Amino acid sequence: MPCVNQERVDRVRRLMPDGDRLEETAGIFKVLGDVTRMKLLCALLEEELCVCDLAEFVEASPSAVSHQLRLLRAARLVRPRREGKMIYYRLDDDHVRRLLKEGLVHAAED
Repeated sequence: MPCVNQERVDRVRRLMPDGDRLEETAGIFKVLGDVTRMKLLCALLEEELCVCDLAEFVEASPSAVSHQLRLLRAARLVRPRREGKMIYYRLDDDHVRRLLKEGLVHAAED
């Protein structure tokens, strides 16, 4: 005989985020699931950088880095800032900074 606690299941269902929010959150984690994008984000944890600096850092072409940055922008993880002809990237906000730091701390745990 199954031992389902229907009261708990119903409570969790009521508290569950809606489908759109779950989809968006899953999309963010999917974008985070790439080592190159994680390297870019970790670099941006330290300071704002342009595409050329990021390309040098991850040892990739500027066009490859631009492609990755487009994905990160679409996921609202980074944002650009134009200064003359140069575009600099930084983390979108403190939520992203905290998410990355917590992920790194968790990965370092035994």
